[in-house]
Amino acid sequence: MVADAGPPIFLMALGLILWLAVSATVAGISIQTIGMILFIAGAIWLVVEMIQARGVGVGSRERVVEEPVAYRDRRI
Repeated sequence: MVADAGPPIFLMALGLILWLAVSATVAGISIQTIGMILFIAGAIWLVVEMIQARGVGVGSRERVVEEPVAYRDRRI
């Protein structure tokens, strides 16, 4: 399984920009707080993606064994 790390990294970058680089204010809304929330959400999302990529989770330790197929030569 391949981890799709692009969207969480983008969300983290956007959150860091809003948190650390934007100094504008909007009445009733803290842009820095929104940036911090986006960064934390992106970090959690990235950790979940990496855990899923490793295969850790429900049923990950199950071993799939295929039984050999017996063939018979039937001539009519």
